[in-house]
Amino acid sequence: MATVPVAEHARPPFWRDERVLAVIAQIAFLVVVVLVFTYLYNNVQEGLRARGLAGGYDFLRERAGFDIGESLIDYTSNDTYGRAFVAGLLNTLKVSVVGILFATVLGILSGIARLSPNWLLRTIVGAYIEIIRNTPLLVQLFFWYTAVMLKFPRVRQAIQLPGSVYLSNRGVAIPWLVPQEGFSVWVGFVVLGLIVALVAYRYRARYEERTGQSGYPIITALVTWLAFVVIGWFVAPGTPAVLSRPALKGLNFTGGTRMTPEFAALFLGLVVYTGAFIAEIVRGGILAISKGQREAAKALGLSDVQMMRYIILPQALRIIIPPLTSQYLNLTKNSSLAVFIGYPDLFFVAGTILNQTGRSLEVISLVMLAYLTFSLTTSLFMNWYNRRVRLVER
Repeated sequence: MATVPVAEHARPPFWRDERVLAVIAQIAFLVVVVLVFTYLYNNVQEGLRARGLAGGYDFLRERAGFDIGESLIDYTSNDTYGRAFVAGLLNTLKVSVVGILFATVLGILSGIARLSPNWLLRTIVGAYIEIIRNTPLLVQLFFWYTAVMLKFPRVRQAIQLPGSVYLSNRGVAIPWLVPQEGFSVWVGFVVLGLIVALVAYRYRARYEERTGQSGYPIITALVTWLAFVVIGWFVAPGTPAVLSRPALKGLNFTGGTRMTPEFAALFLGLVVYTGAFIAEIVRGGILAISKGQREAAKALGLSDVQMMRYIILPQALRIIIPPLTSQYLNLTKNSSLAVFIGYPDLFFVAGTILNQTGRSLEVISLVMLAYLTFSLTTSLFMNWYNRRVRLVER
Protein backbone atom coordinates (compact mmCIF):
# COMPACT_ATOMS: atom_id res chain seq x y z
CA MET A 1 0.00 0.00 0.00
CA ALA A 2 1.43 3.32 -1.09
CA THR A 3 2.23 5.89 1.61
CA VAL A 4 0.73 9.30 1.03
CA PRO A 5 3.37 11.99 1.79
CA VAL A 6 2.30 14.47 4.42
CA ALA A 7 2.66 18.04 3.31
CA GLU A 8 5.08 20.04 5.46
CA HIS A 9 3.33 22.67 7.58
CA ALA A 10 3.79 25.99 5.84
CA ARG A 11 5.04 28.88 8.02
CA PRO A 12 2.45 31.69 8.09
CA PRO A 13 3.43 35.17 6.95
CA PHE A 14 4.99 37.34 9.66
CA TRP A 15 1.92 39.57 10.01
CA ARG A 16 -0.06 36.46 11.07
CA ASP A 17 2.65 34.76 13.15
CA GLU A 18 1.73 35.09 16.86
CA ARG A 19 5.37 34.93 17.99
CA VAL A 20 6.39 37.73 15.65
CA LEU A 21 3.38 39.83 16.61
CA ALA A 22 4.19 39.37 20.32
CA VAL A 23 7.74 40.65 19.78
CA ILE A 24 6.50 43.59 17.70
CA ALA A 25 3.97 44.50 20.41
CA GLN A 26 6.68 44.49 23.09
CA ILE A 27 8.97 46.64 20.97
CA ALA A 28 6.13 49.08 20.28
CA PHE A 29 5.32 49.31 23.97
CA LEU A 30 8.99 49.95 24.80
CA VAL A 31 9.16 52.70 22.18
CA VAL A 32 6.04 54.36 23.63
CA VAL A 33 7.52 54.25 27.13
CA VAL A 34 10.79 55.80 25.92
CA LEU A 35 8.92 58.54 24.02
CA VAL A 36 6.76 59.39 27.05
CA PHE A 37 9.80 59.47 29.33
CA THR A 38 11.69 61.67 26.83
CA TYR A 39 8.75 64.07 26.59
CA LEU A 40 8.47 64.36 30.39
CA TYR A 41 12.23 64.84 30.76
CA ASN A 42 12.34 67.58 28.10
CA ASN A 43 9.31 69.23 29.66
CA VAL A 44 11.03 69.33 33.06
CA GLN A 45 14.25 70.70 31.55
CA GLU A 46 12.38 73.46 29.74
CA GLY A 47 10.58 74.38 32.94
CA LEU A 48 13.87 74.58 34.84
CA ARG A 49 15.49 76.71 32.13
CA ALA A 50 12.48 79.03 32.08
CA ARG A 51 12.98 79.67 35.80
CA GLY A 52 16.72 80.04 35.52
CA LEU A 53 17.44 76.80 37.39
CA ALA A 54 20.23 74.44 36.40
CA GLY A 55 19.62 70.71 36.64
CA GLY A 56 22.11 68.04 37.64
CA TYR A 57 23.64 66.59 40.77
CA ASP A 58 26.71 68.84 41.05
CA PHE A 59 25.29 70.31 44.26
CA LEU A 60 26.17 67.08 46.08
CA ARG A 61 29.80 68.24 46.10
CA GLU A 62 28.97 71.55 47.78
CA ARG A 63 29.38 72.23 51.50
CA ALA A 64 26.30 71.16 53.48
CA GLY A 65 26.57 73.65 56.34
CA PHE A 66 24.23 71.84 58.73
CA ASP A 67 24.80 69.30 61.50
CA ILE A 68 23.30 65.85 61.92
CA GLY A 69 22.46 64.72 65.44
CA GLU A 70 23.74 61.16 65.00
CA SER A 71 25.50 59.30 62.23
CA LEU A 72 27.22 55.97 61.62
CA ILE A 73 30.01 57.77 59.76
CA ASP A 74 32.07 60.81 60.71
CA TYR A 75 30.21 63.90 59.61
CA THR A 76 30.51 67.64 60.26
CA SER A 77 28.79 70.69 58.83
CA ASN A 78 31.85 71.25 56.61
CA ASP A 79 31.20 68.02 54.70
CA THR A 80 29.35 67.87 51.40
CA TYR A 81 25.67 67.35 50.71
CA GLY A 82 26.57 63.95 49.30
CA ARG A 83 28.12 62.83 52.59
CA ALA A 84 25.12 64.19 54.50
CA PHE A 85 22.83 62.17 52.23
CA VAL A 86 24.88 59.03 52.87
CA ALA A 87 24.71 59.67 56.63
CA GLY A 88 20.91 59.87 56.48
CA LEU A 89 20.73 56.79 54.27
CA LEU A 90 22.80 54.77 56.76
CA ASN A 91 20.59 55.95 59.63
CA THR A 92 17.54 54.65 57.77
CA LEU A 93 19.31 51.39 57.00
CA LYS A 94 20.29 50.97 60.67
CA VAL A 95 16.80 51.42 62.09
CA SER A 96 15.27 49.30 59.31
CA VAL A 97 17.58 46.29 59.70
CA VAL A 98 17.47 46.29 63.51
CA GLY A 99 13.73 46.91 63.46
CA ILE A 100 13.07 44.00 61.07
CA LEU A 101 15.04 41.59 63.27
CA PHE A 102 13.29 42.53 66.52
CA ALA A 103 9.84 42.87 64.92
CA THR A 104 10.19 39.35 63.51
CA VAL A 105 11.05 37.89 66.90
CA LEU A 106 8.24 39.82 68.62
CA GLY A 107 5.74 38.87 65.91
CA ILE A 108 6.55 35.15 65.97
CA LEU A 109 6.36 34.95 69.76
CA SER A 110 3.14 36.97 69.86
CA GLY A 111 1.54 34.93 67.07
CA ILE A 112 2.27 31.66 68.86
CA ALA A 113 1.18 33.11 72.23
CA ARG A 114 -2.12 34.20 70.64
CA LEU A 115 -2.89 30.49 70.18
CA SER A 116 -1.80 29.51 73.68
CA PRO A 117 -4.27 27.52 75.83
CA ASN A 118 -3.37 29.88 78.68
CA TRP A 119 -6.32 32.31 78.86
CA LEU A 120 -4.39 35.15 80.53
CA LEU A 121 -1.47 35.05 78.08
CA ARG A 122 -3.80 34.75 75.10
CA THR A 123 -5.91 37.70 76.27
CA ILE A 124 -2.95 39.99 76.98
CA VAL A 125 -1.37 39.31 73.59
CA GLY A 126 -4.72 39.70 71.86
CA ALA A 127 -5.27 43.09 73.50
CA TYR A 128 -1.78 44.21 72.45
CA ILE A 129 -2.37 43.19 68.84
CA GLU A 130 -5.80 44.79 68.54
CA ILE A 131 -4.77 48.07 70.18
CA ILE A 132 -1.58 48.48 68.16
CA ARG A 133 -3.08 47.46 64.81
CA ASN A 134 -5.96 49.92 65.18
CA THR A 135 -3.88 52.93 66.23
CA PRO A 136 -2.01 55.12 63.70
CA LEU A 137 1.75 54.59 63.72
CA LEU A 138 2.42 58.34 63.88
CA VAL A 139 0.40 58.59 67.10
CA GLN A 140 2.40 55.70 68.55
CA LEU A 141 5.70 57.35 67.62
CA PHE A 142 4.65 60.54 69.41
CA PHE A 143 3.66 58.44 72.43
CA TRP A 144 7.03 56.66 72.61
CA TYR A 145 8.91 59.92 72.13
CA THR A 146 7.00 62.42 74.28
CA ALA A 147 5.30 60.18 76.84
CA VAL A 148 8.09 57.65 77.37
CA MET A 149 11.60 58.69 76.28
CA LEU A 150 11.36 62.39 77.24
CA LYS A 151 9.71 61.52 80.55
CA PHE A 152 12.72 59.64 81.85
CA PRO A 153 14.62 61.50 84.61
CA ARG A 154 17.57 63.78 83.92
CA VAL A 155 21.04 62.38 83.50
CA ARG A 156 22.03 62.80 87.16
CA GLN A 157 18.91 60.89 88.24
CA ALA A 158 19.12 58.30 85.45
CA ILE A 159 17.48 54.92 86.03
CA GLN A 160 20.17 52.22 86.28
CA LEU A 161 19.28 48.76 85.01
CA PRO A 162 21.34 45.56 85.45
CA GLY A 163 24.36 45.40 83.17
CA SER A 164 25.29 49.09 83.38
CA VAL A 165 22.32 50.23 81.34
CA TYR A 166 21.07 53.76 82.09
CA LEU A 167 17.77 55.36 81.09
CA SER A 168 17.51 59.14 80.98
CA ASN A 169 15.84 61.85 78.94
CA ARG A 170 18.99 61.94 76.79
CA GLY A 171 18.51 58.37 75.65
CA VAL A 172 19.68 54.89 76.62
CA ALA A 173 23.34 54.39 77.56
CA ILE A 174 24.55 50.80 77.17
CA PRO A 175 27.94 48.99 77.29
CA TRP A 176 29.73 48.64 73.96
CA LEU A 177 32.76 46.85 72.53
CA VAL A 178 35.66 49.13 71.59
CA PRO A 179 37.88 47.61 68.83
CA GLN A 180 41.55 47.04 69.66
CA GLU A 181 44.61 45.77 67.81
CA GLY A 182 43.38 42.26 66.96
CA PHE A 183 39.79 43.23 66.15
CA SER A 184 40.06 42.65 62.39
CA VAL A 185 41.50 39.15 62.90
CA TRP A 186 38.72 38.27 65.32
CA VAL A 187 36.05 39.55 62.93
CA GLY A 188 37.56 37.29 60.26
CA PHE A 189 37.07 34.29 62.55
CA VAL A 190 33.50 35.39 63.28
CA VAL A 191 32.65 35.58 59.56
CA LEU A 192 34.41 32.28 58.85
CA GLY A 193 32.47 30.73 61.72
CA LEU A 194 29.19 31.88 60.18
CA ILE A 195 30.09 30.22 56.87
CA VAL A 196 31.11 26.96 58.53
CA ALA A 197 28.00 27.07 60.74
CA LEU A 198 25.77 27.37 57.67
CA VAL A 199 27.49 24.37 56.10
CA ALA A 200 27.07 22.39 59.33
CA TYR A 201 23.40 23.37 59.51
CA ARG A 202 22.70 22.16 55.98
CA TYR A 203 24.58 18.90 56.57
CA ARG A 204 22.68 18.10 59.78
CA ALA A 205 19.35 19.16 58.24
CA ARG A 206 19.88 16.78 55.33
CA TYR A 207 20.87 14.07 57.79
CA GLU A 208 17.49 14.55 59.48
CA GLU A 209 15.66 14.27 56.17
CA ARG A 210 17.63 11.21 55.09
CA THR A 211 17.49 9.18 58.32
CA GLY A 212 14.48 10.59 60.13
CA GLN A 213 16.59 10.99 63.26
CA SER A 214 17.12 14.32 64.98
CA GLY A 215 20.34 15.96 63.81
CA TYR A 216 19.93 19.14 65.91
CA PRO A 217 20.96 21.44 63.02
CA ILE A 218 20.34 24.71 64.89
CA ILE A 219 22.27 23.61 67.98
CA THR A 220 25.11 22.26 65.82
CA ALA A 221 25.36 25.51 63.85
CA LEU A 222 25.28 27.64 66.99
CA VAL A 223 27.96 25.59 68.76
CA THR A 224 30.15 25.67 65.64
CA TRP A 225 29.89 29.43 65.35
CA LEU A 226 30.58 29.99 69.05
CA ALA A 227 33.65 27.75 68.79
CA PHE A 228 35.09 29.94 66.03
CA VAL A 229 34.27 33.09 68.01
CA VAL A 230 36.12 31.78 71.08
CA ILE A 231 39.09 30.42 69.12
CA GLY A 232 39.40 33.69 67.18
CA TRP A 233 39.38 35.67 70.43
CA PHE A 234 42.43 33.79 71.74
CA VAL A 235 44.24 33.53 68.38
CA ALA A 236 43.98 37.24 67.55
CA PRO A 237 47.04 39.31 68.54
CA GLY A 238 46.38 41.17 71.76
CA THR A 239 42.85 41.75 72.95
CA PRO A 240 40.42 42.11 70.01
CA ALA A 241 38.06 44.41 71.90
CA VAL A 242 37.39 45.77 75.36
CA LEU A 243 34.00 46.32 76.90
CA SER A 244 33.40 49.99 77.58
CA ARG A 245 30.75 50.67 80.21
CA PRO A 246 28.91 53.99 80.46
CA ALA A 247 29.71 56.08 83.53
CA LEU A 248 28.26 59.39 84.68
CA LYS A 249 30.80 62.20 84.54
CA GLY A 250 29.64 65.77 84.87
CA LEU A 251 26.41 66.33 83.00
CA ASN A 252 26.61 63.35 80.65
CA PHE A 253 27.74 59.76 80.27
CA THR A 254 31.17 58.73 79.03
CA GLY A 255 32.08 55.31 77.70
CA GLY A 256 29.82 52.74 76.12
CA THR A 257 27.41 53.95 73.49
CA ARG A 258 24.12 55.81 73.57
CA MET A 259 20.83 55.45 71.76
CA THR A 260 19.29 58.88 71.37
CA PRO A 261 15.66 59.41 72.43
CA GLU A 262 14.72 59.88 68.78
CA PHE A 263 16.26 56.59 67.66
CA ALA A 264 14.89 54.68 70.66
CA ALA A 265 11.37 56.04 70.09
CA LEU A 266 11.45 55.25 66.37
CA PHE A 267 12.88 51.79 67.03
CA LEU A 268 10.26 50.92 69.65
CA GLY A 269 7.42 52.32 67.57
CA LEU A 270 8.35 50.40 64.42
CA VAL A 271 9.03 47.13 66.26
CA VAL A 272 5.84 47.17 68.35
CA TYR A 273 3.67 48.29 65.41
CA THR A 274 5.06 45.88 62.81
CA GLY A 275 5.30 43.04 65.34
CA ALA A 276 1.52 43.18 65.85
CA PHE A 277 0.89 42.66 62.12
CA ILE A 278 3.49 39.90 61.90
CA ALA A 279 1.80 38.18 64.85
CA GLU A 280 -1.47 37.96 62.93
CA ILE A 281 0.36 36.66 59.87
CA VAL A 282 2.03 33.94 61.95
CA ARG A 283 -1.26 33.06 63.65
CA GLY A 284 -3.03 32.78 60.30
CA GLY A 285 -0.27 30.62 58.86
CA ILE A 286 -0.40 28.23 61.81
CA LEU A 287 -4.20 27.98 61.73
CA ALA A 288 -4.05 27.21 58.00
CA ILE A 289 -2.37 23.88 58.76
CA SER A 290 -4.98 21.16 59.03
CA LYS A 291 -5.93 19.76 62.41
CA GLY A 292 -4.91 16.29 61.26
CA GLN A 293 -1.25 17.37 61.27
CA ARG A 294 -1.48 18.17 64.98
CA GLU A 295 -3.29 14.94 65.74
CA ALA A 296 -0.66 12.95 63.87
CA ALA A 297 2.13 14.73 65.78
CA LYS A 298 0.43 13.94 69.09
CA ALA A 299 -0.01 10.33 68.02
CA LEU A 300 3.73 10.11 67.40
CA GLY A 301 4.37 11.34 70.94
CA LEU A 302 5.80 14.74 69.99
CA SER A 303 5.65 17.52 72.54
CA ASP A 304 4.05 20.88 71.75
CA VAL A 305 7.46 22.43 71.10
CA GLN A 306 8.54 19.57 68.83
CA MET A 307 5.22 19.67 66.99
CA MET A 308 5.59 23.40 66.37
CA ARG A 309 9.27 23.10 65.39
CA TYR A 310 9.13 20.05 63.09
CA ILE A 311 5.53 19.85 61.86
CA ILE A 312 3.59 23.11 61.99
CA LEU A 313 6.06 25.96 61.33
CA PRO A 314 7.85 24.31 58.35
CA GLN A 315 4.49 23.96 56.59
CA ALA A 316 3.23 27.36 57.71
CA LEU A 317 6.30 29.16 56.31
CA ARG A 318 4.92 28.80 52.78
CA ILE A 319 1.89 30.82 53.85
CA ILE A 320 3.70 33.22 56.17
CA ILE A 321 6.60 34.41 54.02
CA PRO A 322 4.77 36.33 51.21
CA PRO A 323 2.78 38.66 53.53
CA LEU A 324 5.79 38.84 55.85
CA THR A 325 7.75 40.38 52.98
CA SER A 326 5.15 43.13 52.70
CA GLN A 327 5.54 43.93 56.40
CA TYR A 328 9.32 44.23 56.03
CA LEU A 329 8.81 46.65 53.15
CA ASN A 330 6.26 48.62 55.17
CA LEU A 331 8.65 48.91 58.12
CA THR A 332 11.38 50.32 55.89
CA LYS A 333 9.05 52.86 54.30
CA ASN A 334 7.36 53.74 57.60
CA SER A 335 10.75 54.74 58.97
CA SER A 336 10.31 57.96 56.98
CA LEU A 337 7.92 59.09 59.74
CA ALA A 338 11.08 59.72 61.78
CA VAL A 339 10.97 63.28 60.48
CA PHE A 340 8.14 64.03 62.93
CA ILE A 341 10.23 63.14 66.00
CA GLY A 342 13.53 64.60 64.79
CA TYR A 343 15.48 61.44 63.97
CA PRO A 344 17.89 62.28 61.09
CA ASP A 345 16.92 59.53 58.69
CA LEU A 346 17.13 59.66 54.91
CA PHE A 347 13.90 61.61 54.48
CA PHE A 348 14.79 64.10 57.22
CA VAL A 349 18.26 64.84 55.78
CA ALA A 350 16.93 64.95 52.21
CA GLY A 351 14.33 67.52 53.27
CA THR A 352 17.03 69.73 54.75
CA ILE A 353 19.11 69.44 51.57
CA LEU A 354 16.07 70.28 49.44
CA ASN A 355 15.26 73.39 51.51
CA GLN A 356 18.82 74.70 51.24
CA THR A 357 19.49 73.95 47.58
CA GLY A 358 16.04 74.09 45.99
CA ARG A 359 16.90 71.01 43.90
CA SER A 360 13.57 69.32 44.47
CA LEU A 361 13.63 67.04 41.43
CA GLU A 362 17.15 65.76 42.05
CA VAL A 363 16.71 65.25 45.79
CA ILE A 364 13.35 63.49 45.42
CA SER A 365 14.76 61.22 42.72
CA LEU A 366 17.63 60.22 45.02
CA VAL A 367 15.24 59.49 47.88
CA MET A 368 12.99 57.42 45.62
CA LEU A 369 15.99 55.49 44.28
CA ALA A 370 17.24 54.76 47.80
CA TYR A 371 13.88 53.45 49.05
CA LEU A 372 13.41 51.51 45.82
CA THR A 373 16.80 49.87 46.33
CA PHE A 374 15.92 48.95 49.92
CA SER A 375 12.60 47.45 48.86
CA LEU A 376 13.93 45.51 45.88
CA THR A 377 16.81 44.08 47.92
CA THR A 378 14.42 42.92 50.65
CA SER A 379 12.03 41.45 48.10
CA LEU A 380 14.80 39.58 46.27
CA PHE A 381 16.08 38.04 49.51
CA MET A 382 12.63 37.04 50.75
CA ASN A 383 11.65 35.62 47.35
CA TRP A 384 14.85 33.58 47.33
CA TYR A 385 14.09 32.28 50.81
CA ASN A 386 10.50 31.52 49.82
CA ARG A 387 11.69 29.43 46.85
CA ARG A 388 14.14 27.63 49.09
CA VAL A 389 11.43 26.75 51.60
CA ARG A 390 9.19 25.45 48.82
CA LEU A 391 12.04 23.34 47.44
CA VAL A 392 12.76 21.80 50.85
CA GLU A 393 9.12 20.92 51.36
CA ARG A 394 9.02 18.91 48.16
